[in-house]
Amino acid sequence: MAITRDQVLHVARLARLDLSEAEVEQLTGELGAILDAVSKVSELDLADVPPTSHPLDLVNSWAEDEPHDSLPLEDVLRNAPASERDMFRVPPTA
Repeated sequence: MAITRDQVLHVARLARLDLSEAEVEQLTGELGAILDAVSKVSELDLADVPPTSHPLDLVNSWAEDEPHDSLPLEDVLRNAPASERDMFRVPPTA
């Protein structure tokens, strides 16, 4: 399945990517190859294959919710870029 240059530019615009002409050209070929590979699935007879979200059975194993002491505040704030009055300091947004 071919993808056009305009479609690549449209996807780039949606993803807010500023692509150079070389990148647009490269991605046109790469995305076309990906679409070709994915389209091969439509050639398969999948009538007897049940829909699934994962190829393996997933089982959740939950641990008991045991109360425990919190981390000391100095440990919590140790890797924060900035803190103020025992809280994380978040820079204002523009």
